[in-house]
Amino acid sequence: MGVQSADDEIMDMEGGNNENVTLLPTSNRADGPVSKRSSAASPGLSTSELTTTATRKVKRLRKKKMQASDSPLVKYGSLCLLVAQLVGLVMLMRYSRTHSNGDLYLPTTAVFCMEVMKFIACNGVVFFQKDKSIKMYSAEIYTNTWMAPEEILKISVPSFLYVVQNNLLYLALSNLDAATYQVCYQLKIITTALFSATMLHRKFSKTKWLALVILTIGVAIVQTSGNSADNVEKDSDQNRALGLFAILCAACTSGFSGVYFEKILKGSSTTLWMRNIQMGLPSMIISFITVFVQDGSTIAEKGFFVGYSPVVWTVVVIQAVGGLIVAVVVKYADNVLKTFASSFGIVISCIVSAIFFDFHPNFAFLCGTSLVVLSTVLYSKPEKRLRRRLKSVLPK
Repeated sequence: MGVQSADDEIMDMEGGNNENVTLLPTSNRADGPVSKRSSAASPGLSTSELTTTATRKVKRLRKKKMQASDSPLVKYGSLCLLVAQLVGLVMLMRYSRTHSNGDLYLPTTAVFCMEVMKFIACNGVVFFQKDKSIKMYSAEIYTNTWMAPEEILKISVPSFLYVVQNNLLYLALSNLDAATYQVCYQLKIITTALFSATMLHRKFSKTKWLALVILTIGVAIVQTSGNSADNVEKDSDQNRALGLFAILCAACTSGFSGVYFEKILKGSSTTLWMRNIQMGLPSMIISFITVFVQDGSTIAEKGFFVGYSPVVWTVVVIQAVGGLIVAVVVKYADNVLKTFASSFGIVISCIVSAIFFDFHPNFAFLCGTSLVVLSTVLYSKPEKRLRRRLKSVLPK
């Protein structure tokens, strides 16, 4: 994936196991008889029994809803949409950074525009959640921003790291082909797992640790496979070592900021969309300062939107709504399917790069890529102790 939102980071750090699956006890699966007995006895039930009955009904409704939305058309249509988002963004970013008739656009301005668009999109979601009431929406924003300065300060840490990460990803794609970028960026799985183990005290099975070792070996093979191609690119402006260093730093910031954000979410009742709005405020300020600190002289000479084209604006828009797309897709599919989409994205990136970008992978690159895909699927495999319960819930 190219640039990830906080939503997507949180989904990745769990390894795509089973977060979106509701595990139902055996006693809750008999719909008809249980419902009749519950409603008939409800006048004489205690508060705890009424709560239990209500919980069972909610679980049955969730199960029916999940089964209704799990048709092959919806499921595999979601897969195609997610793969298109994963591959399309990277390819467009790579193209926009390497094919220009005039001046190249400034990555810092693209990151700022993306943050502004994402902020507007999240505000729109909150507005609709408040029944399109300006009064309710304003009260919600005021309570969670102006009246919560400590929360804004706390959320500034991942905000700063996400701005750094997005700029690093532009730097990486300016110096690496799309296929190498896709493979090496899977290092974020390793960094996320390490930060999860240290910051959240999360335990991982032997299978997951084996997957992380395989992933490390696969990425190492790709990084040492020369140019990842038999024909070395003639563009002297591209620095492979710089690109690899940028992708490594981006993976580290991705892992830390994602785990930090998850830790904040777990300790608060604030909604995910409101957290994104809180994060958007410092993100816009930090990215705006970065624009003029890093590229102030260029902007003064050539303008803020120098080098912008329809392709560049498409990249910015896809970055801004990418997290929303992933959230919607996972809602109708599952995290395991999302992981397979990431694997398909790597393979398709190699194919598209070979066709349109004169990319010729060597044997070492293919071996390393295969190990990365294998490790991604292995890491996302449900734990043995959950498989029996998953079989009773997941539709066949």
